[in-house]
Amino acid sequence: MKIQLPLLPLRDVVVFPYMIVPLFVGRSKSVNALASAMSRDKNVFLATQKTAGEDNPEEKDISVIGTVGRVLQLLRLPDGTVKALVEGKSRGRIISFSNDEDFYKVEVEPVVEIDIDITESSALCRALTEAFDEYASLTKNIPKDFEKKLSEIASPSQLADTVAAHFAFKIDEKQRLLETLSISDRYTYLLQLVNTEIEIFKTDQRIKTRVKEQMEKTQKNYYLNEQMRAIKKEMGTEDDSGDELKELEKRIKEKKMSKEAEEKTAQEFKKLKMMTPMSAEATVVRNYIEWIISLPWLECSCVSSDIKGAEKILNEDHFGLEKPKERILEYLAVQTLVKKIKGPILCFVGPPGVGKTSLAKSIARATGRNFVRLSLGGVRDEAEIRGHRRTYIGAMPGKIIQSLKKAGVNNPVFCLDEVDKMSMDFRGDPSAALLEVLDPEQNNAFNDHYLDLDYDLSDILFVTTANTLPDIPLPLQDRMEIIRLPGYTEIEKYHIAKDFLITKQIKTNGLEGKDVSFSRNSIFNIIRYYTREAGVRNLEREISSICRKIAREVLSDNGKNTYSITSSSVPRYLGPRQFRHGQAEEKDQIGLVTGLAWTQAGGDLLCVETLVMPGKGEVTITGKLGDVMKESAQAAVSYVRSRADNLMLDNDFYKKTDLHIHIPEGAIPKDGPSAGISMCTSIASALTRRPVHSDIAMTGEITLRGRVLPIGGLKEKILAAHRGRIKKVIIPAENEKDLKEIPQSVLKEIEIIMVEHMDEVLSHALIVAQGDTLFKKDDISIPMMPDNKNMEQRSSLI
Repeated sequence: MKIQLPLLPLRDVVVFPYMIVPLFVGRSKSVNALASAMSRDKNVFLATQKTAGEDNPEEKDISVIGTVGRVLQLLRLPDGTVKALVEGKSRGRIISFSNDEDFYKVEVEPVVEIDIDITESSALCRALTEAFDEYASLTKNIPKDFEKKLSEIASPSQLADTVAAHFAFKIDEKQRLLETLSISDRYTYLLQLVNTEIEIFKTDQRIKTRVKEQMEKTQKNYYLNEQMRAIKKEMGTEDDSGDELKELEKRIKEKKMSKEAEEKTAQEFKKLKMMTPMSAEATVVRNYIEWIISLPWLECSCVSSDIKGAEKILNEDHFGLEKPKERILEYLAVQTLVKKIKGPILCFVGPPGVGKTSLAKSIARATGRNFVRLSLGGVRDEAEIRGHRRTYIGAMPGKIIQSLKKAGVNNPVFCLDEVDKMSMDFRGDPSAALLEVLDPEQNNAFNDHYLDLDYDLSDILFVTTANTLPDIPLPLQDRMEIIRLPGYTEIEKYHIAKDFLITKQIKTNGLEGKDVSFSRNSIFNIIRYYTREAGVRNLEREISSICRKIAREVLSDNGKNTYSITSSSVPRYLGPRQFRHGQAEEKDQIGLVTGLAWTQAGGDLLCVETLVMPGKGEVTITGKLGDVMKESAQAAVSYVRSRADNLMLDNDFYKKTDLHIHIPEGAIPKDGPSAGISMCTSIASALTRRPVHSDIAMTGEITLRGRVLPIGGLKEKILAAHRGRIKKVIIPAENEKDLKEIPQSVLKEIEIIMVEHMDEVLSHALIVAQGDTLFKKDDISIPMMPDNKNMEQRSSLI
């Protein structure tokens, strides 16, 4: 029989027949529906909303099967809501739905349940009763009188509905029980739900027992964390950190990695899901996964193949430095033709301030790559390169992997700065760890201790910088392509200052709107008399100092816009001259020789002084000299003694004469064999009382037989002589091959004299009075003047 009833839509609750439940009603239509029911026969239709959040449900939002209920009590609360006590009577199905202005009305027909035979009914009732009794005995929160009342229910349908009403099933599960008209099917589904609840309760109790045995009573937080861990292990359900894990899993799936990295990440993520989120081990695993997915495994920047554009960029950023520029352009050319080439490993060696690091940046800009720099100065721990193993607290990857994360691509220009400043101690040798990094045959599978995965470094263009080559271990040198960046000549410094430094400092010091100009002579004055360096750092500082003083004048001069720096105005800004411009001695003196030395800052002039005093043949050597230099001085003394007769000295002069050999600037350590011919010339000059040409400088190693052996650092030494206004330089003949590295502008202003024997050095260096002779006439095996055929031939090669 169809009846028309007010509809009370329910949110998050299902009312079964024979169930009495209090309801709090706040929606106006629902309140009106209850009021209408109370004014009539108190009957109302209770149907659950499919979507609980819908405030104004339509017909499609209401479940078709519901419960015909009776309002037992109605209480209006002060806040306008209504508390209603309703009792479920029977199941019903909505036939029609009408949405009046005041409340919802539905036409309902009763539903017919499908009965079962008595035997099956008895069996199902007994099974359900036993299951409920087991649940009640476990939970111990079911009243005893309810259990007794339950055993008195004879109707299978009423028994099922009464039991279902006492469980906190999900809403969709309760609605399915309400809609199941077959009593047999309803019992089967209800028994399944009850047994599941029993198993969950048993598991929960087992978890609590296990966790409680593992903890102290005072560790409440630890107990909670362990409980969550045990729950995940037992049931596989997600905890509160599920959203974070889902986000991490999404990032892992989206990240492109090597196959080995993918397998390792999946394995570690599986372990992470089984851990308590707040545990220390979970933090370690999560950090490890974060590091893996943050690295650029396959991400790369597009390498430019525009050789002309790259050449233009290199020339814009640096003046000179032709050799490294040529090498980079060669690399780009091969890259364009081959498409895939291992990144070169270049080592720029040169004094400070010549532009090694800035050249690496220019290479990155010219090739279109990202740039990353790692300073190795003072690094003494091998783990700085390779990282720490994950067993250590606070472990991290090495600097190589950290820098690649910062770069964001797997093929940047990687500058390893100050590679010669590394040292070693009990923690290991970082230079040994770099052997794998800088080996093109091995670095395609670089293994960091922290990651423990092979990472491909072969696409990286490595650029290392160093001031001195001997401080780099030989195995490391063998893996790099050495490109020397010697000191700049005065002309090169002038162009760098004019084209780069002055413009930069004018902008830095806020003088862009002013007419600030430096004359040619003023720049040369700054170079010669206020700086002494192979690079241009101090030159930039002096230019910056002038610009700062001009900036102060701008504020004081009230509107003056033109400032011209001339050679005469330089002292006004920079004060008195700081250097003598590396000048040679102005007068020809006895026992005073100008030698040439190599330093980390480039070449330098080195004076050698010798005094002869009456004595007992003692030789004193001072000037903070190293062992090699002292041995060279002894060799020079022995050579002069062996040539005493030919130099027209008394054969026993050494018995009654003391020699004191001194090299000034005694606070600076000096070493090396290249001052051998300088000391020998100084000794010969002091003993023979013949002065030395003040405009001649020399470098070369001497043997006991007087041979002049080749030396290193020739370019730096020649540049130092050029800065010091030396007119002639004596060098070993075997160093002729190194002259091609010296700029032609320097060679035009300096006469290079190549010698093979010490007698040739003395012939050129010592001043012989007219009509006098240096050697005995019967010992002129070596010509005194460079006008014979051999010397003419050598001069033509220079």
